[in-house]
Amino acid sequence: GATNRPNAIDAALRRPGRFDREIEINIPDRAGRAEILSIHTRGMPMAEDVDLEQIADLTHGYAGADVSALTKEAAMRALRRIMPKLDLELDAIPVEILNTMNVTQSDFFAALRDMQPSSMREVLIEKPNVHWDDIGGLQQAKQELKEAVEWPLKYASLFYQVKARTPRGILMYGPPGTGKTMLAKAVATESQANFINVKGPEFLSKWVGESEKAVREIFRKARQASPCIIFIDEIDSIVPKRGSDGDNRVTERIISQMLAEMDGLETLHNVVVIAATNRPDLIDDAILRPGRFDRVVSIPLPDVEARKEIIRIQTREMPLDADVDLDELAARTDGFTGADVSGLCNEAALLRIRRYVSEGGELSESSIRELKITMEDFRQATEKIRPTSRIELDRYVKIAREFQYVG
Repeated sequence: GATNRPNAIDAALRRPGRFDREIEINIPDRAGRAEILSIHTRGMPMAEDVDLEQIADLTHGYAGADVSALTKEAAMRALRRIMPKLDLELDAIPVEILNTMNVTQSDFFAALRDMQPSSMREVLIEKPNVHWDDIGGLQQAKQELKEAVEWPLKYASLFYQVKARTPRGILMYGPPGTGKTMLAKAVATESQANFINVKGPEFLSKWVGESEKAVREIFRKARQASPCIIFIDEIDSIVPKRGSDGDNRVTERIISQMLAEMDGLETLHNVVVIAATNRPDLIDDAILRPGRFDRVVSIPLPDVEARKEIIRIQTREMPLDADVDLDELAARTDGFTGADVSGLCNEAALLRIRRYVSEGGELSESSIRELKITMEDFRQATEKIRPTSRIELDRYVKIAREFQYVG
């Protein structure tokens, strides 16, 4: 028998004397994908720029059928390219046209953009497009994430040589809006890993067993789509300290299931769990033990230099007037989180549009091209945008310091 849902089969059929052997057919690894690609492109006319090894690198999470479909889609794109040259009234395609029909690397890249591997359909798995350069400041946090996630995937041979154990989990903590989700997406992009983004409360269910099943499914899909990063936001909502006032049997079962997945017999090969929280003090101590969340990374409020870098990144596509002073803006935004600074830049752009429309500005293409955001727009935006409550931020900073001291 064959199935892709073994746990849905009655346990009576899986006893000795019935189905004695269970063989799991996993998603192919990189070497397997390269071999499947070579088989399916064996009789295909390919251009010299086609690099099957690179395509194998880019198809993590693809089953054998997905790789086969990818090669067919690339071939169809090559065929569509020569269709305008064909005379449909002829019985045969001229040899000179056939000789020009080659599948190129661009055809494979275009097919990759339009295809979603089957292992990624049941759970929303992303391929994020956030890079380190898109995040201002946070140099220490970036370096810690690089060493903990990116390096083990990129330099696996070095880790094997020195027998270094790679971290299974990383906990990021800090005030809201400081860039925790952006950092997780950036490390997934730079590591060329898939990305599963879930919020802690999404695991919670009133039905017995459903919460643990959701945890199992996320980890199962991550293993299939490896290399993969599971990002759990608001993890404090599902793994609170056991015995606390808000603790209940559901969260206790989720904690047990989470520990079983991270400690389990089935290794988390090329799967890293990154969690984020504003309240690290509420998390159960068992989660933070070695072998689970090995690394704890603090994400602080941006200082003046980090705020300047965030403003530069947020405004790099904006038409700025020569009078815009990034140093002054960075000084004016003391106490702002990264999200607050981003909101400020957007508000300045909206204020400029409002001013242009109210002044009766022309809508001709040449006039619009002359439109620039001025320092006055930013000054007005700083008066309008209120940063996250200072009292609230101070509370989060205090919690983070206490947690860091205890940790």
